[in-house]
Amino acid sequence: MLPGTFKTMGRATRADFVVDTPLVSRVHCRFTLSETDELEVEDLGSTNGTLVNGQKVEKAVLRDGDTVTVGRVQFVASSEATTVEESEPTTLTS
Repeated sequence: MLPGTFKTMGRATRADFVVDTPLVSRVHCRFTLSETDELEVEDLGSTNGTLVNGQKVEKAVLRDGDTVTVGRVQFVASSEATTVEESEPTTLTS
């Protein structure tokens, strides 16, 4: 992600990161990278909430190693850069 941009996560095909699993809302949460390179997660009114390190949050700044839970799926925040092919959307299923 580039500073000043955001990506959404949810079950809907219009989400940037598709997590096709029960308990995940159509557009569940949004990740925003600030101009100062802070990654923030914001719940978008999801039914089951967004958790950071096991705590339900409306909005939180993520640190290296923080665990984000969406439905029953967990992700770990990392500042390490990775390369992802842009040709196909990312879809996660359980």
